[in-house]
Amino acid sequence: MADAIRSVTIVGSGPAGLTAALYTARANLKPLVIEGLDAGGQLMLTTAVDNFPGFQDGIMGPDLMAAMRAQAERFGAEFLRGNVTGISLAEQPFRVTTSDGDIATRALIVATGATARLLGLPSERTLLGHGVSTCATCDGFFFRGKPIAVVGGGDSAIEEATFLTRFASHVTIIHRRDTLRASKIMQDKARANRKISFEWNAEVTDILGTGAVEAVRVRHADTGVEKDIPVEGVFVAIGHTPNTALFQDQLDMDAGGYLVTRDGSRTSVPGVFACGDVQDRTYRQAITAAGSGCMAAMDAERYLEHHGAEAHHGSTSPIHPPPTTSSAS
Repeated sequence: MADAIRSVTIVGSGPAGLTAALYTARANLKPLVIEGLDAGGQLMLTTAVDNFPGFQDGIMGPDLMAAMRAQAERFGAEFLRGNVTGISLAEQPFRVTTSDGDIATRALIVATGATARLLGLPSERTLLGHGVSTCATCDGFFFRGKPIAVVGGGDSAIEEATFLTRFASHVTIIHRRDTLRASKIMQDKARANRKISFEWNAEVTDILGTGAVEAVRVRHADTGVEKDIPVEGVFVAIGHTPNTALFQDQLDMDAGGYLVTRDGSRTSVPGVFACGDVQDRTYRQAITAAGSGCMAAMDAERYLEHHGAEAHHGSTSPIHPPPTTSSAS
């Protein structure tokens, strides 16, 4: 593997990385996908996915990822399980270091995603996907008519709490301080909503339930008193951390650590493209990640064409199929 110069290497195997793999594979670029130890990304922690187009009855997150992987593999994408331990973007070809050795590549697609920050409770992990969620727009529908809690006090938490009132019977916002960090307009909107109440100076110490969430236990910092709040869902909204440590001082990032992209999926280094949650701090949906994966693949293919790079395992061809071939767009 160390001797071969790949045309395209994709780091990450969530919806963005697998869509990029599908498109670059169909362009005969023979992409190598480095899956990571947590192959499949955040959807592997999701039970039912009801908002990915084409599945009117929904689909399990792991099943969706398996289908996307198999589709990319069908067209020639290759997969390597394991983590990337180092990346050098100083010169061409780029160098990607893994536990299996170094990989040289002319184009690199970064699809490493972002990790939702969690509270660090054992019960939180156990009940993730069974009442505990980190995405209101993904899972809010499942809590129609049910009481839920939102943990956090920033714009994201208040926005999610307000959104969830469309479904839930009541939303309790649990915040560890006595004032919110959210913008005043967001605060005013939440305070005016009759379906929202607040637990101030409160820290979540446990999430209760066997197989499904039944209550959340909080401790009030000012009194030390603990109490259980009956809820059927807990939405943790304390932020996300983009998985960009490998690219520190190599690629431009914003203040939150997200990769900055321009003109589609292009990063600050020519030949390096980013897609999915690693560069998207706004939408963070499976379908938007997949769409940006398509963009990154097309941008990479055009970059290679422009620079005259031929695929190591075969010549490049246009990313769009010939007119006689049926293809979704």
